[in-house]
Amino acid sequence: MKDLAVVVSNDNQGVTPYETIDAIVNAGFKNVFLQWYDEDYKKFEVPQLEQYKYVKEKGLNVIFNHLGYRGINNIWLDGNEGEELVKKYIRNLDEMKEIGVDLVVMHICVGYDAPPVSNIGLARFKRICEYAKKLGIKIAFENTKVKGYQEYILDNIDLDNIGICYDSGHAHCHFKDDYDFKRFKDRIMCVHIHDNYGEIDDHLIPYDGTLDFDMVLRGLKEANYSEYLTLELCYRNEYTNMDINDFYKKGYDVGMTLKKKYKEVK
Repeated sequence: MKDLAVVVSNDNQGVTPYETIDAIVNAGFKNVFLQWYDEDYKKFEVPQLEQYKYVKEKGLNVIFNHLGYRGINNIWLDGNEGEELVKKYIRNLDEMKEIGVDLVVMHICVGYDAPPVSNIGLARFKRICEYAKKLGIKIAFENTKVKGYQEYILDNIDLDNIGICYDSGHAHCHFKDDYDFKRFKDRIMCVHIHDNYGEIDDHLIPYDGTLDFDMVLRGLKEANYSEYLTLELCYRNEYTNMDINDFYKKGYDVGMTLKKKYKEVK
């Protein structure tokens, strides 16, 4: 496994993205990912490109960007909304090429009431993936609330630039840890590592919830995962009783513990 990484979260409470990035640097992180959500979330205080410029100014390496997912269920449905999503993602991929980021994370659906897979949705995802391949960009599809979508994409799009983003928090609270790592052997391109209490997606520092991280590490080892150990943490709620620098230092220390334990997994 490579080095640690952490998200620059726009859901952090009471701090600016600049303060978040400064605290990430102070904690010792060298690698980050950004939430490249366009106008999906109007609350972003600092536009995504400005965040990118600042992390580069601070000497951080951007390992991937997480594309937005507002309205993503429309990609499976007939209608103009789905076509507009394809155009948006094509534009995002052009932006990644321009700034030199060669991996993106995408959701396949949102919510427990996501529509079933469809030929029209598959054709749209194929167009996005094929365009990404032309640009030399990889796409990692994340597990969200409904099982089966990752499998469907991998089974039906035969391209070597697509794979999986394993999200430990989603698997814990949405799948009750029922995740088939063997099924995705050699296909996990990146991870989102965080904790919760098994009910909602809290984005806690590992070991602050109820997730069995020994199980997670064994599963990732079984899947031959060798990329970054990437934490998807959020400074909010009870964490705001801590200074943000202490929050990210704790996250860094716990991440280093996980990285060390991963080396020891047989």
